[in-house]
Amino acid sequence: MKRFFIAISLCLALATACDNTSRQIERLNRQALKEYNIPIRPGYEGRNPYWNKFAQKFIYAPAFDFDAVEGAVSYRYTITPKSGDEGKSWSFVAPAPNLSLAEVWGDVEVGNVVLKVEALDENQRVATLVGEREFFRDYPFCGPYNGAARDYKESALLALLHIHSMPAIQHWKSAVEPDMSYELNTYPCKIISATISLEVLLAKHCPALKEEAQQIAENAAQFLIAESRPEGEPLAFFPPTYYGNYVTSGASRNKGKTMAMEALSAAAAFLDLFDLTGKPEYFDRAIAITETYKRLQAKDGSFPIKMDFVTGEPVNGVKAMLHPMLEHLQRLEQQYGVTQYDKMFTLAEEWMQEKALKSFDMTGQFEDGTVLGLEPYENLTNCTAAPYASYLLGKQKTSRKELRDAVDLVRFSEDQFVHWDTAVKRYGVKVNHTPCVVEQYKYRMPVDHSACNLANAWLSLYEETGDELAYAKAKAMIDNITILQNANTGMIPTFWRNFFTGTDWINCTLLSIQTLLRMDALQEQAAE
Repeated sequence: MKRFFIAISLCLALATACDNTSRQIERLNRQALKEYNIPIRPGYEGRNPYWNKFAQKFIYAPAFDFDAVEGAVSYRYTITPKSGDEGKSWSFVAPAPNLSLAEVWGDVEVGNVVLKVEALDENQRVATLVGEREFFRDYPFCGPYNGAARDYKESALLALLHIHSMPAIQHWKSAVEPDMSYELNTYPCKIISATISLEVLLAKHCPALKEEAQQIAENAAQFLIAESRPEGEPLAFFPPTYYGNYVTSGASRNKGKTMAMEALSAAAAFLDLFDLTGKPEYFDRAIAITETYKRLQAKDGSFPIKMDFVTGEPVNGVKAMLHPMLEHLQRLEQQYGVTQYDKMFTLAEEWMQEKALKSFDMTGQFEDGTVLGLEPYENLTNCTAAPYASYLLGKQKTSRKELRDAVDLVRFSEDQFVHWDTAVKRYGVKVNHTPCVVEQYKYRMPVDHSACNLANAWLSLYEETGDELAYAKAKAMIDNITILQNANTGMIPTFWRNFFTGTDWINCTLLSIQTLLRMDALQEQAAE
């Protein structure tokens, strides 16, 4: 009988817990729907131009740059399914043609839709068609999502061991040059720097492999040092962006060139290696790279996006987005107490405020693409917006304005690049593994790095404000890493799409592992 009452008590406790969880999920879903009615920096506010000219989909209520018509008294907005489903439409009347769709947005069903804005005369008759726009009304956040397939730390360790076992990584145990059978080693700053940081993490979390991991990391570091520009040169201590003859490193536009912000990946790897070994030469190398950036910075705080690797001359007039620089200087200051770059720090912050935030042109700048010939807003990306938000939220004291800016950047990244769900299409299956995050307008591929960009920004927002919805969104995205991870090998795929094969980028895996470990640490803190 005693066992019976214990069993009943346990069942009641479990039922209560499930009921509480269900109510919490419903509350978060309602909160999400409410927030989706708040437009993201619409142009009519005057803070920035309309940024969504090239946008194809929206989760948050959009507003479009339609011009007013002389003599019009009001404007009718009508949204209809592109499929032509008769009897379905959502309409409202407003005093201007460029306002948000918030009034009906919560009722608009998921799918491809057509918006028409018509000018009305004093008798409420249609005077003219002001504008028309087709777009995809995307799925909102709607929990619950599948939970983690395994413990976050276990997932991170499995992925670390997978990377460590790769032949191209094992090659570094006895070599100081890359194994080019892993073709992505053609991007040394990005990939070989990631190799160093991955092996440092393995050394910290798997003591049995510390000696081997440290040897690999130090040999890879020696390669970066050997390939760097000599002291006294315009780009002194910068490792190359391109090496060998694979993919775009062999393209004529990239021969002998370097991406300005890429050397910061190497600086981060050298700092990681210093943290592991305590050897001052690695810290000194990171500082030497920073000194070169200090010399390169223009008076307005800017840097060129791409330079000649020998002369340091800008290749074009395009300026680099500076969130990687801000993150680097933030780490130097917060972790090591280095404050000698305050002026460079301030100038870079001001440039990002004046140029990036005021235009809200969160443009993509990738080493395997080009920025030439792009119109403003033509290639927006979460890879600028979300890390910039994380930087603002990572300050020791985030101001109210910085918090508002960070929230806008996170909402924008979700709106344009997150897919909480996707329709069943090819062969009766979903194309993307949702929830997921696509990289950029010019490459709408869901990748783990982008998922982690958003997850980390949401976690930072949660830590700053206590917003449970931000945490729930981050958890859904991070849980999917563990679900997509190969249970046998530990490999975390870079590309989250069915019917697509491609070489996995270990720099993306690095961010996935760092994100998993961050989530594990947060859970441990909560349990204390």
